[in-house]
Amino acid sequence: MTNSRRHKPTGLLTTILLTASLAATAPAIQASPQHTTALQPDATAPHRTRLILKDGTYQVVMSYRVTGNLVRYISAERGGAEEEVPLSLVDLDATHRWEQRHAQAPTPNPNSDDQQTPPAIDPELLKEEADRAALTPEVAKDLRLPEQDSTLALDTFHGTPELVPLAQTDSDLNRNTGHNLLRASINPLSAAHPIVQLKGEASPLQLHVPDPVFYLRIGDQSVGDTAGTPLTVDTHGATSRAENDPSGGAATSRYVVVRADIRTNARLIASFRINLLGSGQRQEDVVETTTELLPGGHWLKITPSKPLDFGEFALMEVISDKAVNLGVWDFGIHPVAAENRDVIKPEARHRVNLERHAPD
Repeated sequence: MTNSRRHKPTGLLTTILLTASLAATAPAIQASPQHTTALQPDATAPHRTRLILKDGTYQVVMSYRVTGNLVRYISAERGGAEEEVPLSLVDLDATHRWEQRHAQAPTPNPNSDDQQTPPAIDPELLKEEADRAALTPEVAKDLRLPEQDSTLALDTFHGTPELVPLAQTDSDLNRNTGHNLLRASINPLSAAHPIVQLKGEASPLQLHVPDPVFYLRIGDQSVGDTAGTPLTVDTHGATSRAENDPSGGAATSRYVVVRADIRTNARLIASFRINLLGSGQRQEDVVETTTELLPGGHWLKITPSKPLDFGEFALMEVISDKAVNLGVWDFGIHPVAAENRDVIKPEARHRVNLERHAPD
């Protein structure tokens, strides 16, 4: 056991030790000639704070330190990624003032005179972080959903996960990645009959895995006034005239994947027995799904209940026990197809995000 009593150095020995100590610290002082006291908060006790920039915007960080002409920090918004920003852009004085205003007195530890309880996380920062994460949730490693209104399929191409934008298609609707509504009444007792005809024998979007997962953005005020707005058109008796549904039906609807019947230069989507959905009875060419509203209420996750075979399909919205949405999202399943256009790929974030937060 080491003796706890130690002798203090005196005389020449003290001088030698002091000189060695100063020499060891000299390079660190030269590396950062300015703001050498701005190494706060200490990385050993990480907590969320704001690194305020001179233009008034800020980054939410766990910790930061000044290294020469750079400020290196651990981002609280991007999963603890280490990033950096030029020191000339950082307002250290404003950063310290913000920390002092939001600092809370540490709770004394009765078992130790040296340890202190880490500062509590600011509820305001927690809420901001949760709101931002809900807008762009991560669905695979380094792969996040976009902020804009869209419908996407999670695919895998050559071992890499990708998000493929799906377009809502109908002869009476413009192609777009939003969520439009065109209701059609279906007689639950009638025989199967075509209700949607798609142009071409194959969809321009081909997925490569039999178990894709779909993500539907639910319209909200932040996306725009037209996002998720129902669309009712006159199809000369083919559909019922539906009253406007402000929600677009997205959050409360059911969804199915229907296999398309390929004809010459066309794909036909046939009606099915809506009343049998959820009963456990199998319907040919119809695959039921499970839905999950992701945290924050911005995205709906739609997962087919079983793998899909090769062929052409459409994701269809079931509005009620007697009505479906004729605006469908068509796609194919072909493992050897070429890569789709405009896909979203995984992106590891290491550099500073230029979309800074506006000042309060």
